[in-house]
Amino acid sequence: MSSILSQSSCGVCQIHADPIQKERYEISRNGFWVVRHHPDPVPLPGWLLLDAYRHLGGSVDFNAEEAKAWGGAVQRASNLVQQLTACQRVYAIAFGEGARHLHLHLIPRVTTDPASEAWKIADLYRAVMGGKCAAAPPNAVEALVRQTRELWGGFGEAN
Repeated sequence: MSSILSQSSCGVCQIHADPIQKERYEISRNGFWVVRHHPDPVPLPGWLLLDAYRHLGGSVDFNAEEAKAWGGAVQRASNLVQQLTACQRVYAIAFGEGARHLHLHLIPRVTTDPASEAWKIADLYRAVMGGKCAAAPPNAVEALVRQTRELWGGFGEAN
């Protein structure tokens, strides 16, 4: 598996291999998936990512085991977002253009926050990334990652 994580041109593979990123944001990993918090700057605390461990572009590239495990991993990680944030919904978005390595954004949708409604979340994301809107406080993200690691055991492995 180490050769899978050494894809030098892939931003997601680089994140998976970076010990600082792993320490700061990673929640769990196994032979199929990596669950991590979105790195700073992040629009909302609890914005998690479910990445394919193996370098692949999307679900069309799953092997049989990955395909079988995908639904359960998405459900468990989504339940975790909901438990952490008390959100009413969890948006799941994967484009695969910014990094051509499957990474599913799991975004908390709190109905009292109009900025997180439907496609407005993309506007919020761009505003935070462009420095036009305040990001979630890094210390809040750090505390949430610690809490998430403790809770993850209750959701079982990410497969």
